[in-house]
Amino acid sequence: MSIRELASHLNISIGTVSRALNGRSDVNAETRKRVLEAAAELGYVPNQSGRSLRQGTTNAIGFMVETNSEMSNHGDTFFTSVYDGVQKVFAPHHLDLVVLLCPSGDDPYDHVRRVVARRFVDALFISAIQRHDPRIDFLIEREIPFIALGRSLSGGSHPWIDLDFEGVATQAVNRLVARGHRRIGLVNPGSEINLGYIFADAYRAALAANGIAYDPQLLVRAEQTDEEGGYRSADALLALEPRPTAVVLVNENMAIGVYRRLHEAGLMPGRDMAVIGLRQSQLTGFLSPTLTCFRISLFDLGRRLAEGLLATMPAYRDSHPVGLVQEVWPIELVPGESDPPPR
Repeated sequence: MSIRELASHLNISIGTVSRALNGRSDVNAETRKRVLEAAAELGYVPNQSGRSLRQGTTNAIGFMVETNSEMSNHGDTFFTSVYDGVQKVFAPHHLDLVVLLCPSGDDPYDHVRRVVARRFVDALFISAIQRHDPRIDFLIEREIPFIALGRSLSGGSHPWIDLDFEGVATQAVNRLVARGHRRIGLVNPGSEINLGYIFADAYRAALAANGIAYDPQLLVRAEQTDEEGGYRSADALLALEPRPTAVVLVNENMAIGVYRRLHEAGLMPGRDMAVIGLRQSQLTGFLSPTLTCFRISLFDLGRRLAEGLLATMPAYRDSHPVGLVQEVWPIELVPGESDPPPR
């Protein structure tokens, strides 16, 4: 949309729209509010703001986090550790990290468009990547520097780093099969987040590699990937006949709900159903039996994300000549006591 079209939509002059977008004092507050809201709603990005974002003039970088999914899934520790690594790279450049919380019920695509239109930051980290994510296409089209924490089918050649969900699913299934399990459940997100598709594909491939037929009943899609989601998913698995002897969880906090539901059914986690979670965390360290899960270096992940983003920004390419970053971040199995052989 051009500024002329925006002015026509609002039925005011191009000059007034331009002054309102640039924060001029000779535009009254009500008109400025109308212009900014219409620009955000219609996806209008002034050329000046596009240049500002591409060249880097605010010395602030935004990290978009969805409070309705990621904050409940990982708690504060996941992103806090990532932020710490990001800021370690930013500090020598005197760059500030700004966390942009996309509230529950808000459209992440609209949220990104508003951020771009208001020129809050010079570049963006985006997370909770969808299988088809319009934010990626939007940012590429506007030539705005960004890096994605996660893979997507959207966009062309753009920077991203994703956790090794294939490795988690493959190692978990192989470990359980080696211990005698044949009926292995998987609890996956119920949303369109792409990690769920990656996780499920790797799970099915690992079963096939071990000569086990895939049973769609054993793949549970959880609307909440937290403690409550784990509880409800365990309830669904226990209703199957025969019930699975093991389950792999896409989120470590779900293990708390799974343990609770098993105890209520008079069953013992590990003894009556083997459980493998995703990430080693402080919370899961208090579970009994100890949870078999995976170690991820989140601080180093944050550093690499920051390096990959700065490599896309002309002002910082020389100091971070890492090229186009497209990486699967490694994970390490941490054996626990929650996945013995079946009884």
